Amino acid sequence: MEQKVILITGTNSGFGWLAANSCAALGHTVYATMRDTKGRNAEKAKALTQQANIQVVEMDVTDGKSITDAIATIIKKEGRIDVVVNNAGIYAVGIAESFTEEDLDNILNVDVAGPWRIIRAALPHMRTQGDGLIINISSVAGRFSFPFQTPYNTAKFAIEGLTEGLHYETKQLGIDVVLIQPGAFPTEIFGKTATGSDTSVLEGYGDLAKVPEQIGAGISQMFEALKPDPQLVADAIVKLIDTPKGKRPLRTVVDPVTGSFSEIANTKVKEQFGHFLTAFGMKEMLG
Repeated sequence: MEQKVILITGTNSGFGWLAANSCAALGHTVYATMRDTKGRNAEKAKALTQQANIQVVEMDVTDGKSITDAIATIIKKEGRIDVVVNNAGIYAVGIAESFTEEDLDNILNVDVAGPWRIIRAALPHMRTQGDGLIINISSVAGRFSFPFQTPYNTAKFAIEGLTEGLHYETKQLGIDVVLIQPGAFPTEIFGKTATGSDTSVLEGYGDLAKVPEQIGAGISQMFEALKPDPQLVADAIVKLIDTPKGKRPLRTVVDPVTGSFSEIANTKVKEQFGHFLTAFGMKEMLG
């Protein structure tokens, strides 16, 4: 197995933490990025640096200079960057109208603009190499917009569009850009949920305003009963890294609870989109 130089964002918890450890255990060189490595994430950073093949790098996905500095550090040390895993994100739940423009900007800044900043910083190096892999962590909520998490869905729909377009644009350059669509898993993201700050609108929704809290309780019960394992997402990341270039699927669903309907949607859309690209003279981009 060829050893890769891998950058992973949001490694202080959840899928990022698991992916960093899983990739490092296979001998890949992992640059695990997170914010506040000397403050609230100091213990997580220390734990990762104690693992073989992992180096922790301070990086804030909302700060362009932070990103370019981190990637410059990797290039200086390694001479290349083979894989980027855009995992850092914010989850949001609540009545959509309660999210102000600032609330939405904060979510999109992390969940959409953040990956875009990193992609733009990494792509020049990958183009020079003629090789690279970018994995964007989306969600089944990037394919279907579940009620009461509309701002989050909006961000994931954007990641789907960003990734799908790039997938075809960069394939001819030797760079694969792909998605993973996880379902709901018991990770720390649910403990850092964003909510709308304009609570004045909630009264106008009556009993509907109570539904987000009820959904949260239902998700907790589902986790307790079915125990979906977040390691499945880390395993999917490893599998995509190990898959030969040009053979990686655009979308990989990882959802042991409700994954079948997402798989069906992906299959149907891929088929019809192939007809669309062919009609517009871009059949060669299908691979």
